Amino acid sequence: MEFAMISADNGCNSRLPYGYAQQSRARERAREVERQSRAAAAAAAEGDAVGEGGGGGGGGGGHPSHAASSSSNANNSSGGGPASRHAPSCASPPQQRNEQHALRARKRRREEEEEEEEEEDHRGGSTRASLLRAMEEDGEETDRRPQSGYEPAYGDGYGCCERVVINVSGLRFETQMKTLLRFPDTLLGDAERRVRYFDPLRNEYFFDRNRPSFDAILYYYQSGGRLKRPANVPFDIFSEEVKFYELGDEAVLKFREDEGFVKEEEKPLPEDEFKRQIWLLFEYPESSSPARGIAVVSVLVIVISIVIFCLETLPEFRDEKEYLQPRGNLSHAQPDNGGFTPFNDPFFLVETVCIIWFSFEFVVRFFASPSKADFFKNIMNSIDVVSILPYFITLGTDLAQQHGGGGQQAMSFAILRIIRLVRVFRIFKLSRHSKGLQILGHTLRASMRELALLIFFLVIGVILFSSAVYFAEADEPSSQFTSIPDAFWWAVVTMTTVGYGDMKPITVGGKIVGSLCAIAGVLTIALPVPVIVSNFNYFYHRETDNQEEQPPAVAESLPPGCPYCPDLLRRFRGSPSGSSLGDKAEYMEMEEGVTESLCGLDKSPSKGNGTEINRKNSSSKSVQTDV
Repeated sequence: MEFAMISADNGCNSRLPYGYAQQSRARERAREVERQSRAAAAAAAEGDAVGEGGGGGGGGGGHPSHAASSSSNANNSSGGGPASRHAPSCASPPQQRNEQHALRARKRRREEEEEEEEEEDHRGGSTRASLLRAMEEDGEETDRRPQSGYEPAYGDGYGCCERVVINVSGLRFETQMKTLLRFPDTLLGDAERRVRYFDPLRNEYFFDRNRPSFDAILYYYQSGGRLKRPANVPFDIFSEEVKFYELGDEAVLKFREDEGFVKEEEKPLPEDEFKRQIWLLFEYPESSSPARGIAVVSVLVIVISIVIFCLETLPEFRDEKEYLQPRGNLSHAQPDNGGFTPFNDPFFLVETVCIIWFSFEFVVRFFASPSKADFFKNIMNSIDVVSILPYFITLGTDLAQQHGGGGQQAMSFAILRIIRLVRVFRIFKLSRHSKGLQILGHTLRASMRELALLIFFLVIGVILFSSAVYFAEADEPSSQFTSIPDAFWWAVVTMTTVGYGDMKPITVGGKIVGSLCAIAGVLTIALPVPVIVSNFNYFYHRETDNQEEQPPAVAESLPPGCPYCPDLLRRFRGSPSGSSLGDKAEYMEMEEGVTESLCGLDKSPSKGNGTEINRKNSSSKSVQTDV
């Protein structure tokens, strides 16, 4: 049994405790020495027996006087005479040699056993005590790693089969060291980073993290890079676990793509430094304090313009304008009320100031844009043009009316009403400074297919139920459904569950059709709503993540989560890809306390409970483990 255990200890799949093989070898050596000493003693005894037999035969064949002398010597020795002190040395010298040889063998065996015991005590000892003593020494961090004590014994060829125990909130996982070493840049793959979570008392790594998520984390190492979120773990929780274990930006990006989160394309900045500063000033309000001031001014001007657009339609202001407008031939008309004209109208003056600001902002942004073609492809810039043009068209029409051309006065007023209605689109300019409106716009654009499907279902329902209610109410003289097109309005109001009540069925058949129309409308509207809500959640969380990704070093120079500044992001973040996701891992590392240096710098305790090392106080050399 001992030989089997010793041979197993030399193999790769050994499960013997540390020091057991050395003790077995020591016992075998002791037994071998004892067998050799016994064999030597037996051989010496046989030689003595042969010598005594030969001497006795010679004495029997000699003269009788020799026998008599022998018997007399024996009698003297038994009688205690003077010859008794010399009888043993003279009678049996081989027996003395055998006894001395046996004594020396036993003494040598005891000395060897004592030396082996001292060596075992010095070398074996307690593994736990040796680890604790090593951790008390200053700067001996490597002695705390469990693999450091085994690598010299097994060598490079046997370290692959070393098992590692990982305890995640009480749930223990076991894997091989070679599995973790597949990704040496991660938290579990780097010995210097994971040693902070090592518990020397239990010889395991302890992480106070989410347990269901670690199944996928460990499978990432076992499969060679396949990361799949468990179905019972929310997306945000699993994302935090991926960042905590430092799987890398590539794994995070691949995981987000698998979850349906597509990275937004990066838009370039102007190459010229002056244009770049202007572009950041007007496009990214949070890039600097002056940019925030310009954004506030722009929002105030937009709000004032919308308020003026609404106030000028009040009855008292509208009647005053109609009274002050010239009648008859405009060329001979004189302004009333002391020379009051549309050009000195307070609303017109405020509108002029707003248009001057809008025009200035549009021209400056067009001048600093990195691509003039892409500038006009942006829907927000098109809204800016549409909101500015009505003012100039109205101004040209008023000038033409004052200088003649009253023949088409009625037509010009009709056109002006339509053009002035376009001014309401200025409210969409607020979306440039409102994250909520931007999220809503992205949601509607991403949900166009679902919205088209919803409208298609509504059209089918409107045609179906308006036809049904018309024929159900056809025999009723007082019915309000005089035709199928007249019933369209009722069907739309009923399917959308608005129910104005201006049109309602009277007969029993009409009421049944109305009930079915309301139920069908609820079901039709409810079907695409989850998809639209999912798109909204996606854009909302993406915007929130982009704001959290902004590091403090660039908070004053770049907007949070700005995907349009690859050069600046690479310079400040040190990311070779310039990705907006590159900063997320760095931000989480700073938050989790895992980016601090492990060689002589101060180490702050991380959020996961593990070994905390404090070098600020040189007199304190203790290791604290939360277990």
